Amino acid sequence: MTIHSSHPFAGAAHEPGRRFRGRLGGRVSLWTAGVGVRRAGLTVTSLLAVGGDPWRLVAALDPDAELTEELIGTGRAVVTLLTSGQLRLAEGFGGGPAPGGAFRIGDWVDTQWGPRPTEAATWAGLELESRATMGWSLLVTCRLTQVEIADDEPSPLLHYRGRYSSN
Repeated sequence: MTIHSSHPFAGAAHEPGRRFRGRLGGRVSLWTAGVGVRRAGLTVTSLLAVGGDPWRLVAALDPDAELTEELIGTGRAVVTLLTSGQLRLAEGFGGGPAPGGAFRIGDWVDTQWGPRPTEAATWAGLELESRATMGWSLLVTCRLTQVEIADDEPSPLLHYRGRYSSN
Protein backbone atom coordinates (compact mmCIF):
# COMPACT_ATOMS: atom_id res chain seq x y z
CA MET A 1 0.00 0.00 0.00
CA THR A 2 1.34 3.42 -0.92
CA ILE A 3 1.09 6.37 1.46
CA HIS A 4 0.14 9.58 -0.36
CA SER A 5 0.51 13.15 0.92
CA SER A 6 -2.82 13.90 -0.74
CA HIS A 7 -5.90 11.81 -1.38
CA PRO A 8 -5.18 9.64 -4.49
CA PHE A 9 -8.81 9.81 -5.60
CA ALA A 10 -9.47 13.48 -4.80
CA GLY A 11 -12.18 14.73 -7.07
CA ALA A 12 -12.97 11.23 -8.31
CA ALA A 13 -15.94 10.96 -5.94
CA HIS A 14 -17.87 13.33 -8.18
CA GLU A 15 -17.03 11.57 -11.46
CA PRO A 16 -20.42 10.32 -12.76
CA GLY A 17 -19.09 7.10 -14.29
CA ARG A 18 -17.30 6.15 -11.07
CA ARG A 19 -20.42 6.87 -9.01
CA PHE A 20 -22.55 4.77 -11.37
CA ARG A 21 -20.12 1.83 -11.20
CA GLY A 22 -20.12 2.00 -7.41
CA ARG A 23 -23.88 1.57 -7.37
CA LEU A 24 -23.77 -1.53 -9.56
CA GLY A 25 -22.26 -3.55 -6.76
CA GLY A 26 -20.83 -6.98 -7.34
CA ARG A 27 -19.68 -10.31 -6.03
CA VAL A 28 -16.10 -10.20 -4.81
CA SER A 29 -13.77 -12.66 -6.50
CA LEU A 30 -10.12 -13.43 -5.90
CA TRP A 31 -7.99 -14.11 -8.97
CA THR A 32 -4.68 -15.94 -8.41
CA ALA A 33 -1.99 -17.22 -10.77
CA GLY A 34 1.62 -18.38 -10.78
CA VAL A 35 3.65 -20.73 -8.62
CA GLY A 36 6.16 -20.35 -5.81
CA VAL A 37 7.60 -16.87 -5.47
CA ARG A 38 5.85 -15.85 -8.72
CA ARG A 39 2.38 -16.23 -7.19
CA ALA A 40 0.17 -13.19 -7.59
CA GLY A 41 -3.41 -12.33 -6.75
CA LEU A 42 -5.97 -9.57 -7.12
CA THR A 43 -9.45 -8.86 -5.78
CA VAL A 44 -11.81 -8.37 -8.75
CA THR A 45 -15.49 -7.39 -8.92
CA SER A 46 -15.70 -6.36 -12.58
CA LEU A 47 -16.47 -9.73 -14.13
CA LEU A 48 -19.11 -11.53 -16.16
CA ALA A 49 -19.83 -15.23 -16.70
CA VAL A 50 -20.85 -15.91 -20.30
CA GLY A 51 -22.72 -19.08 -21.25
CA GLY A 52 -21.59 -21.23 -24.15
CA ASP A 53 -19.49 -24.26 -24.94
CA PRO A 54 -17.18 -23.67 -23.24
CA TRP A 55 -18.34 -21.18 -20.63
CA ARG A 56 -16.20 -18.06 -20.38
CA LEU A 57 -15.37 -15.52 -17.72
CA VAL A 58 -14.68 -11.94 -18.82
CA ALA A 59 -13.01 -9.54 -16.38
CA ALA A 60 -11.57 -6.04 -16.32
CA LEU A 61 -8.13 -6.26 -14.70
CA ASP A 62 -5.54 -3.67 -13.73
CA PRO A 63 -3.02 -3.88 -16.60
CA ASP A 64 -0.16 -3.07 -14.19
CA ALA A 65 -1.07 -5.67 -11.54
CA GLU A 66 1.27 -8.60 -10.87
CA LEU A 67 -1.75 -10.91 -11.26
CA THR A 68 -2.30 -9.67 -14.82
CA GLU A 69 1.36 -10.29 -15.66
CA GLU A 70 1.19 -13.84 -14.27
CA LEU A 71 -2.09 -14.61 -16.04
CA ILE A 72 -0.60 -13.49 -19.36
CA GLY A 73 2.67 -15.33 -18.66
CA THR A 74 1.16 -18.66 -17.61
CA GLY A 75 -2.13 -18.48 -19.51
CA ARG A 76 -3.92 -19.80 -16.43
CA ALA A 77 -5.56 -18.58 -13.24
CA VAL A 78 -7.89 -19.57 -10.44
CA VAL A 79 -10.92 -17.45 -9.59
CA THR A 80 -12.48 -17.95 -6.16
CA LEU A 81 -15.84 -16.44 -5.25
CA LEU A 82 -15.26 -15.03 -1.77
CA THR A 83 -17.71 -15.47 1.08
CA SER A 84 -18.55 -13.38 4.14
CA GLY A 85 -15.81 -15.03 6.23
CA GLN A 86 -13.07 -14.17 3.72
CA LEU A 87 -12.94 -10.40 4.13
CA ARG A 88 -9.24 -10.52 5.08
CA LEU A 89 -8.43 -12.15 1.74
CA ALA A 90 -10.38 -9.47 -0.14
CA GLU A 91 -8.63 -6.67 1.72
CA GLY A 92 -5.17 -8.24 1.55
CA PHE A 93 -5.30 -8.85 -2.19
CA GLY A 94 -7.04 -5.52 -2.73
CA GLY A 95 -4.01 -3.60 -1.47
CA GLY A 96 -4.75 -3.51 2.26
CA PRO A 97 -2.23 -4.39 4.97
CA ALA A 98 -0.97 -7.98 4.72
CA PRO A 99 2.17 -8.47 6.84
CA GLY A 100 4.44 -10.94 5.04
CA GLY A 101 2.32 -10.73 1.89
CA ALA A 102 -1.26 -11.59 1.05
CA PHE A 103 -0.48 -15.29 0.52
CA ARG A 104 0.21 -15.50 4.27
CA ILE A 105 -3.52 -15.01 4.85
CA GLY A 106 -5.00 -18.47 5.27
CA ASP A 107 -3.87 -21.76 3.79
CA TRP A 108 -3.33 -22.47 0.09
CA VAL A 109 -3.28 -25.44 -2.24
CA ASP A 110 -1.52 -25.43 -5.61
CA THR A 111 -3.61 -26.42 -8.63
CA GLN A 112 -2.65 -26.68 -12.30
CA TRP A 113 -4.19 -23.20 -12.77
CA GLY A 114 -2.47 -21.56 -9.81
CA PRO A 115 -2.92 -21.29 -6.04
CA ARG A 116 -6.35 -21.32 -4.43
CA PRO A 117 -7.44 -20.84 -0.83
CA THR A 118 -7.89 -24.24 0.84
CA GLU A 119 -11.21 -23.01 2.23
CA ALA A 120 -12.54 -22.00 -1.21
CA ALA A 121 -16.19 -23.04 -1.46
CA THR A 122 -16.77 -22.12 -5.11
CA TRP A 123 -13.90 -21.71 -7.55
CA ALA A 124 -12.90 -22.18 -11.18
CA GLY A 125 -9.73 -22.98 -13.11
CA LEU A 126 -9.31 -20.67 -16.10
CA GLU A 127 -7.33 -20.61 -19.34
CA LEU A 128 -6.67 -17.24 -20.95
CA GLU A 129 -8.28 -16.95 -24.38
CA SER A 130 -7.85 -13.28 -25.32
CA ARG A 131 -7.12 -9.82 -23.98
CA ALA A 132 -7.80 -6.27 -25.12
CA THR A 133 -7.31 -2.82 -23.67
CA MET A 134 -10.57 -1.17 -22.67
CA GLY A 135 -10.45 2.21 -20.97
CA TRP A 136 -7.98 1.99 -18.09
CA SER A 137 -8.35 -1.78 -17.82
CA LEU A 138 -7.25 -4.91 -19.61
CA LEU A 139 -10.31 -6.91 -20.58
CA VAL A 140 -9.50 -10.63 -20.39
CA THR A 141 -11.61 -13.48 -21.69
CA CYS A 142 -10.92 -16.86 -20.10
CA ARG A 143 -12.34 -20.35 -20.66
CA LEU A 144 -13.66 -22.11 -17.58
CA THR A 145 -11.87 -25.47 -17.63
CA GLN A 146 -12.66 -26.63 -14.08
CA VAL A 147 -15.54 -25.53 -11.87
CA GLU A 148 -16.19 -26.54 -8.25
CA ILE A 149 -19.47 -25.44 -6.65
CA ALA A 150 -20.24 -25.75 -2.94
CA ASP A 151 -23.73 -26.98 -2.08
CA ASP A 152 -23.85 -25.11 1.22
CA GLU A 153 -21.86 -21.97 0.42
CA PRO A 154 -21.87 -19.26 3.12
CA SER A 155 -23.19 -15.77 2.37
CA PRO A 156 -21.35 -14.09 -0.52
CA LEU A 157 -18.94 -11.23 0.03
CA LEU A 158 -20.20 -8.22 -1.92
CA HIS A 159 -18.74 -4.83 -2.83
CA TYR A 160 -21.09 -1.85 -3.04
CA ARG A 161 -20.25 1.87 -3.08
CA GLY A 162 -16.66 1.25 -2.02
CA ARG A 163 -17.45 -1.04 0.92
CA TYR A 164 -17.52 -4.78 1.52
CA SER A 165 -20.69 -6.37 2.88
CA SER A 166 -22.50 -9.70 3.04
CA ASN A 167 -26.14 -10.76 3.17
